[in-house]
This record gives sequence, structure tokens and C-alpha cells, in this order.
Amino acid sequence: MISIDKLDAALLELLTADPRAQIMDLAARLGVARNTVASRMRRLEETGVVSGYRPDIDLPTLGLPVLAFVGAETVQGRIKAVLEELRAVPEVLEAHTTTGREDLLIRIAAPSHEDLLHVLERILGIDGVAHTSTTLVLTTGIKYRTQPLIDHITHQAGHGRSAAGGLEER
Repeated sequence: MISIDKLDAALLELLTADPRAQIMDLAARLGVARNTVASRMRRLEETGVVSGYRPDIDLPTLGLPVLAFVGAETVQGRIKAVLEELRAVPEVLEAHTTTGREDLLIRIAAPSHEDLLHVLERILGIDGVAHTSTTLVLTTGIKYRTQPLIDHITHQAGHGRSAAGGLEER
């Protein structure tokens, strides 16, 4: 785990808004040297804080307007095998191991409710899935985001390497 400061937070905010931004543009917008931005980006990538630069895909525009969260209860000892099977289902966007009655929380996108039903049947057919519970998404009030949390954890951090903590590993 590493500690980040306000400069890192500002850099991450700019990269989130425009993952294709050039280092010179980022440096100008942040008011720091190009080498500072380059070294910060390299450090964030090498430590795994930034794991890639992906486009923000609007699924309804692609013809996938149906979003659902599926809680899946699994047979004991089968979570890893179920996850392997779920990787082969293209409509599965992500799956999280959870606590509580359901062992997995699965996010799915589909072009229609009928297609969603087929995906749910496929999931129920996976050896080791005992039961599912589906919640349909009506609207997305808050899209996936990290910046408010990053701003929160850096609100008392300095702005640059001279600040206590900086990017030093804890």
C-alpha cells in the first residue's frame, strides 16, 4: 500500500477525465514540471495504483441497456470453479466474492430482459451455483467513481514530495 498526496490526486483526476492526455498537457494543467508528472505516473503504475487506461464505455449506447446485479449462493468449496465458469460468460462484467447469504455479487449487462433470462439460466446451470437472486438496475444515479474517495483520503496530505507521507510506501 502506498500513500498519495494532493498532486497525485489531481493527476488521477485529470487522467480519469482524459486517459489519453499527454504528459506535457498534464504538467501544464497541474503547474508542475513534465518530469514530475512522468515520475508520478510511473510510480502510480509500478505500484499498481493505476492498472490501465481504459475508455469509459456507455453500455446502453452499445445496445446493452439492461443492467442487473446477481447474488449467487454457491456450494461450499466451489467459488473458484464457479468464478472460472463465469469468466466464460461475456455478459458478466464483474464478480465479487462477498459475505452474507450470497457468496458472489455478479454485475451483468444484456440487450434485453429475455437475453438477461438466458444469462441467468446459464449461471444457474454452472455446477456449484445453488441459488441466485437478481436485482435489476432502473437507473444509475452515481456512475462508478473513485475521485471523491481519493480526494477524501488526501485532504490532509501535502502537495508534492516535500509533504509528509508523499508517495512513500507505508
